[in-house]
Amino acid sequence: MKEHETKDKPETKPAQDEVTGKARVMQQKAGHPQGHDMHNSSKTETKMAHAGPDHHAHMAADFRKRFWISLALTLPILVLSPLLQKLVGLSEGIRFSGDLYVLFGFASTVFWYGGWPFLKGLFEELKSRQPGMMTLVAVAITTAYVYSSTVVFGLTGKMFFWELATLVDIMLLGHWIEMKSVMGASKALEELAKLMPDGSVKDVPLSELAVDDKLLIKPGEKIPADGVIMAGFHEP
Repeated sequence: MKEHETKDKPETKPAQDEVTGKARVMQQKAGHPQGHDMHNSSKTETKMAHAGPDHHAHMAADFRKRFWISLALTLPILVLSPLLQKLVGLSEGIRFSGDLYVLFGFASTVFWYGGWPFLKGLFEELKSRQPGMMTLVAVAITTAYVYSSTVVFGLTGKMFFWELATLVDIMLLGHWIEMKSVMGASKALEELAKLMPDGSVKDVPLSELAVDDKLLIKPGEKIPADGVIMAGFHEP
């Protein structure tokens, strides 16, 4: 049996659709709020496969925007943090009346704006009863924010606002880079899918071959003695 190339329009493209579907699943997993956790349920993957590339590009842009804004807000948080002021010996020169409330304001912005993807992922992971990376990050930043806020308003202790801000920055940067790399790989898979047979090549018995039929000869197969090579070459 040889592979017989026909000119009929294919009804389905199973191989190409499978690769394209996998590429889209990879893209959606990259932008999914659960971050590094890859859930293997068929229901989740089926839902992911229908998401378009525009959605994933939007998610990557959102992580990038949140990272740069949070990073900019982290700088005054570092300057106003009492612990870092003591380390550089500038606590007396930088301190001013109400500085802790200003610090609280910057930290609150980073927590709610920069940390929102992780807080949202926390509720989704708890809802699905599959805690993962988002739960870990959300619990860490929430604990630091709540405790530090109570210290600002009267509780005796140390504040962890700068640790909170830097953790959010690092996680946003990591998710942004990870999403870009996975999106690049998925795009390569989609380009590869375009090169795969689209269904116009099929196996047929030799008895069904007719004059002027075009055959696809794979490596290692024999070429008909009366055949004419239309394209390609072979090196012995």
